[in-house]
Amino acid sequence: MSHLKKTALFGALIGLLGLGLSFFPAVQDLEEDLGLGLLFKLRGAMKPPAEVLVVSMDRESSERLNLSPNPDRWPRSVHAELVKKLAQLGAQVIVFDVYFIEPRSAADDASLAEAIHAARNVVLAEPLRREEVDQNVIVRSLKTIEPISQAALATAPFVLPRFPIRVSQYWTFQSSAGDWPTFPVVAFQLYALPVYEQFAALLAKADPAQAAKLPKDAGAEIKARGAARFIRDIREIFEGDPKLAGKMIAELERFGVHDPTGHRLLQSLIRMYGGENRRYLNFYGPPRTVRTVPYYQALRLGENAAGDAPVDLKGKTVFVGFSEILLAERQDSFHTVFSQANGVFISGVEVGATAFANLLEDSPVKPLGAPVYILLILAWGFVVAFICRATGTIGAAVSAVFLDGLYLGLVEYQFVAQTAWYPVVIPMFQGVSGFAGATLLNYFEVNKERQNIRSALGYYVPSDVVNQLAQNIVDIRRGGQTVYGACLFADAAGYTSLSEKMGAQELSDLMHRYFETTFEPIKQNDGVVVELKGDSILALWKAPRPDARIGSQACAAALGLAQAVARFNRTLVGLTLPTRIAVHAGEIFLGNIGAGDHYEYGITGDTVNTASRLDGLNKFLGTEILVSAEAASGLDGFLKREAGAFLLKGKAQPVVVYELLGVAAETDDTQNNACLIFTKGLGAFRQRAWSDAETSFNRCVEILGEDRLSSFYLKLCEEYRRHPPEDSWSGVIVMDEK
Repeated sequence: MSHLKKTALFGALIGLLGLGLSFFPAVQDLEEDLGLGLLFKLRGAMKPPAEVLVVSMDRESSERLNLSPNPDRWPRSVHAELVKKLAQLGAQVIVFDVYFIEPRSAADDASLAEAIHAARNVVLAEPLRREEVDQNVIVRSLKTIEPISQAALATAPFVLPRFPIRVSQYWTFQSSAGDWPTFPVVAFQLYALPVYEQFAALLAKADPAQAAKLPKDAGAEIKARGAARFIRDIREIFEGDPKLAGKMIAELERFGVHDPTGHRLLQSLIRMYGGENRRYLNFYGPPRTVRTVPYYQALRLGENAAGDAPVDLKGKTVFVGFSEILLAERQDSFHTVFSQANGVFISGVEVGATAFANLLEDSPVKPLGAPVYILLILAWGFVVAFICRATGTIGAAVSAVFLDGLYLGLVEYQFVAQTAWYPVVIPMFQGVSGFAGATLLNYFEVNKERQNIRSALGYYVPSDVVNQLAQNIVDIRRGGQTVYGACLFADAAGYTSLSEKMGAQELSDLMHRYFETTFEPIKQNDGVVVELKGDSILALWKAPRPDARIGSQACAAALGLAQAVARFNRTLVGLTLPTRIAVHAGEIFLGNIGAGDHYEYGITGDTVNTASRLDGLNKFLGTEILVSAEAASGLDGFLKREAGAFLLKGKAQPVVVYELLGVAAETDDTQNNACLIFTKGLGAFRQRAWSDAETSFNRCVEILGEDRLSSFYLKLCEEYRRHPPEDSWSGVIVMDEK
């Protein structure tokens, strides 16, 4: 599979992973708590609409008014005074988030009922109670006592979950309580009554048949049947035609309303009826962000009391309820995204005021629809993973951080501009997963490639060099070391003529089998083949300082190589590959050789050149294995004889050379005696006693049957007898050919 296909598959996998996680309730809760919370925190507080205000029943007010610290026990006559004050100052709607479900003082109850009736704009909250009847859960509303409920324009429920669950949603219509409107909805409809005629006209244009169901006089209908029932009837019209709200908005935009305030109210009202029952709260900020006036101050509004800020209530909706700025001591306090670490939570009445303000501005938090959400998660996961996979580890890290930052910036912009809630947790997780997964996959692939490269390099350079390159490939051009080494040089005699007679493929197959044969004894004796050229082999044993052990290993490998070639030649028909071998020891440079964009690993130095020259010397001496004195120094257990001192072509210093004959334990007396006789003859040769030397060399030929080295010296004695060397001659034989 190509890298591109693997990358695309990985991208699809991360996209599907994010989509799969989205179905888990725990992940959904995390998205709501962390994701939505982060968007709120990044946005910060914003100014709520001026049309809403909260009157707080708090500790300070209880102390200043000399009332019970428990607001539930405040005399209802005090609430009656507040209603009168708010109505007098022009409040358009008054909402009490206070329950009046138990009778108190008859006089106080009557006083409150009278004030509410006179105001004609009061909405009262009703609590809901869950009961289990015959294994079925039934939700009942606890009715406000008469005559207070009869005096109010409407009573409505508004239930919120308790801590530790974070409040983030509310219901416009309480489906569990007969689809009854909640008090933010009731309050908004009453607030929007001035545009009711335009609302009815838009409905008539969108659907005349449905418009006929609307009462012509909203005020009379509310007075006769109650505001809550009036609102629920309108809701049923919109539920019967899900497209009705869109039609009305289109009519509104087509003809327009000259009054911007009226246009906004109509648009918000239509979307309230045509929208979902369950909505996300768009909090404006920490507790008391919605303008809040303490109860005691509200009672003296309009009196110009010293220290009180002026408050204009005309045309506003006022919410009255428990609201404490101190620690969360009240039952009616809730944990929200803006709750503070010191325990200050938002009050239920402020949540209700926030819901009303969201309806007024048509600005609830809008989560993505399912199709768009699915497409986004799949596409984002694919893009992030694809980019991370296509780049290296550093590139993937930079890409993941950049893409996550870019995404977060874009979704925050959408949240601020349109209160659109794009998912945060899942895409951020996809970014991290894309980076982690891509890094892991890249690691495995790179590691696999490295192993393949190491295996491939192992065929060309020693394993320790492969390890060195793997650890510090940057220094490949400078890598190298000067060490003490024993070099074994071997080549096949007659290779050139053989290559002329055989086809290229046939020759390649033959040499492959030849090298398999010759490599084995080198490896068995811990040697490393560092170079191949045609038929020649250069093997190495190295040590940090002169060491007789590597010479011994090289000599053992040379003998094993010769035996292996002999066996190999017996398998061939009609041809042989006799091999000449030479061993020399000394200082070498081991490393990379080359320039520009081409380097080769190998060894250089006089030691390598001398080993090559000694290999060529075999051809002249008729020997198979030659070992220099440096390599033979300290050798035990081998049978060898000195072959002489030679000044090789291109060399300035002579080299003492030994012929390596075998392992001492495996030789017989004949070979040993022949070596002694040869040594005696070599001594006579150096003393210019040509006749004595010839006698010894002839004797070696007789004993061994054939001795090419002795034959070489016999020819040399005959030549020197005819042409004696100079008087300064010290026995060194000068080689004019390689």
